[in-house]
Amino acid sequence: MTSATPDSLSSARPDVLALGPVAWAKKNLFSDWFNSLLTIVIVGIFGWGIFRLVFWALTVAQWQVIPNNFGLFMTGTFPSGLYPRIWALLAVICGLAGLSWGVLGRNVSTLFSRNVLIGLGSICAFIVLFPPTRPSSLQLLPMVALVAGAAAAGRQIGRKFPGVGKGISLAWFLSYFVALWLLGGGFGLTKVSTNDWGGLVLTLFTAVSGIVLCFPLGLLLALGRRSALPVVRWLATAYIELVRGVPLVAFLFMGQVMIPLFLPIGSRPDRILRAVIALALFSAAYLAENVRAGLQAVPRGQREAAMSLGLNTPATLGLIILPQALKIAIPAIVGQFISLFQDTTLLSIVGLAELLGIGKSILANPAYLGRYAEVYLFLAVIYWFFCYAMSLASRKIEEKLNTEH
Repeated sequence: MTSATPDSLSSARPDVLALGPVAWAKKNLFSDWFNSLLTIVIVGIFGWGIFRLVFWALTVAQWQVIPNNFGLFMTGTFPSGLYPRIWALLAVICGLAGLSWGVLGRNVSTLFSRNVLIGLGSICAFIVLFPPTRPSSLQLLPMVALVAGAAAAGRQIGRKFPGVGKGISLAWFLSYFVALWLLGGGFGLTKVSTNDWGGLVLTLFTAVSGIVLCFPLGLLLALGRRSALPVVRWLATAYIELVRGVPLVAFLFMGQVMIPLFLPIGSRPDRILRAVIALALFSAAYLAENVRAGLQAVPRGQREAAMSLGLNTPATLGLIILPQALKIAIPAIVGQFISLFQDTTLLSIVGLAELLGIGKSILANPAYLGRYAEVYLFLAVIYWFFCYAMSLASRKIEEKLNTEH
């Protein structure tokens, strides 16, 4: 058996890891003849599909249906003379979003990194170049500036006042009632019937309202299903299993018909509130199972350790168990929120003019017959944008709450 000499060890050169894109492609995409052939076939199929899509979008598609009806897509039949309310609501949302961004990123070295600046520049270029948004560029560009300015201010405020996050959460809660006031009127503003709410505004309102209502209800159902009291456990289980066995369409119709039967004639809610209640009750059953999965993933030793410290059951649940369970269940919870946002497309069945319903009504116009691809592709991009935004936000929250070592 031979031993290595110092000369042989010193002359041996370590392997050099190539990190360039060419080396990565050679290792992962063209490692052998089969992978090379598979890569070429897949790239060819996707390339051909993208080429055909671009060719259709530039030469065949008639995009005039989008700018001609952009106001309907965004707000439905909301009175055009009251559009300043919509801009004011958008300003409130942009300001709070910027503050939240700055507070969450108060500890990062660079808030406006190169990628962030590229993203903001791309948004501004899109606003200026995209025909439907070009007439409103003078209103939309200040909104982008408001987000950036609020983010910078939020970063400074977050560094000086570490507990400001609770105030931001309270501001988001109050903004919901501000949105109700701006959309519905009253208290000094001209009232607007909910029958005039529509488009993206109605979609976002019903989705946010459903999320706000279904989360606490789903949390209570998850805790009830794990309760030591048999009656509470049976009732929670029966509700969850019953609701999960009924399609959402049937739930929406039952909400429109049955909810008024339990209330006096003068206090019956309008169609939008009935739809929100149905969405919340339906989604709460699915959310309860997501939260229950998170509760089951928390080790039993956490509860035992809390009890050994003298914490009672509510304190143990609120301070020890629930924070860990919700952190574990963030992907499933956000997935349920995304599903609820997509489920708002069914509101058109019960006569509400949400975003997809507005698209269908536009396509019924004889001037835009046959423009299905253009309209539905535009709507698909809008839905993808908001769903991806929620997914991206959930990943950022997971990174912020990650305490593993």
